[in-house]
Amino acid sequence: MTRDAFEALDRLAGGLGTALLALGTLVCWLFVGATCLIGVGVAMVPPMLSMTRSVAERERARLGRWGDQVVSPYPEAWPAKGWHADPATWRDLGWLAVHGLAGLVLGLIGIALPIIGLRDVTFPLWWRLLPAGEAGSSLGIPVTTWPAVLVVCLSGLAWLAASALLGPPMARLQSLPGRRLLAPHPSVDLSERVARLTATRAGALRAHAAELRRIERALHDGSQNRLVAVVVMVAAARRALERDPAGAAPALDRAQTAAEQALAELRGVVRSILPPILEDRGLAGALSALAAGCTVPCELRVGELGHLPLSVEATSYFAVAEALTNLAKHSDATRALVELSRRGELLRIAVEDDGHGGACERDGSGLSGIRRRVEAHDGAFTVTSPEGGPTRIEVELPCAS
Repeated sequence: MTRDAFEALDRLAGGLGTALLALGTLVCWLFVGATCLIGVGVAMVPPMLSMTRSVAERERARLGRWGDQVVSPYPEAWPAKGWHADPATWRDLGWLAVHGLAGLVLGLIGIALPIIGLRDVTFPLWWRLLPAGEAGSSLGIPVTTWPAVLVVCLSGLAWLAASALLGPPMARLQSLPGRRLLAPHPSVDLSERVARLTATRAGALRAHAAELRRIERALHDGSQNRLVAVVVMVAAARRALERDPAGAAPALDRAQTAAEQALAELRGVVRSILPPILEDRGLAGALSALAAGCTVPCELRVGELGHLPLSVEATSYFAVAEALTNLAKHSDATRALVELSRRGELLRIAVEDDGHGGACERDGSGLSGIRRRVEAHDGAFTVTSPEGGPTRIEVELPCAS
């Protein structure tokens, strides 16, 4: 409950910031509208449209950080021409009015409640320092005796309890206009989004087919050949045992060695499909083993992840494993950092090193393999690696069960 309260306070504070931006933009619109009546403000409409879109995109990004993914209805190149026929523009303007007023009020209340609570809870520590006659509760009630001071302290606990209980629903209510109004209108052409999903699905199918071929080759060329060798060696050992029991020991040793190698091959194939350590120790434990085994000193920070689908855990594990392998081979780094956190239904992974940078994606590279795995889950994958470093790999995976 404490974690939810702090998270709600963080969300309300962020919402207060975007509400102030929305209110300021709304005031500018009122000024532009008034000047348009005399023909002066018409030239200011395109910049105001860009400002409105920028503020709305900031709110979409804020909601996305907390797991409420709101797809932008605007294309990459957004023309101001024809804005009056674009439903997204009018929805953004409606959001400015609602969030600029309601979001501001909810944000102020959400921040004021814990401040008032802390003020009254600590009141017994400093009320004697106030000038005579000026000591009072947060509601302005004068306090002159210790029993009254105790009542103020208890009221502070009540304020904190109210903040913890009301914070999460207030945060959800504050983000409601953004989720409803900033999402694409049903009439908006989402063909670009559909095309992207189609491409990622096709990429996932290709990656799946390639993975099946890899497993088949590993079993056929590796494990199967070793098992055939074991059969041949056991047969040879049996014949040697019939002819010369005392000299059969070397043949049996060779057969045992071949069987152990075949078993190791099979274990390697199994680990490449789904690492058993995920089942045994969970994602945090599996990543801890990866970090401990990395040749570069690696720090691991894992937040509260909750329950994750097994496919998401496997994708996260392979993404971190590939990223650590790449940095150990190519980056000349002296330290690495792996961070995992979850916000709502979005899992965030970041792998950073202090190497020389310059990492790039190429077909067949480890980074392109990570991208294919991530995009198969409708996730996002970004690489920031300027020359001279540092290199930072970020992965976002939807993790709704």
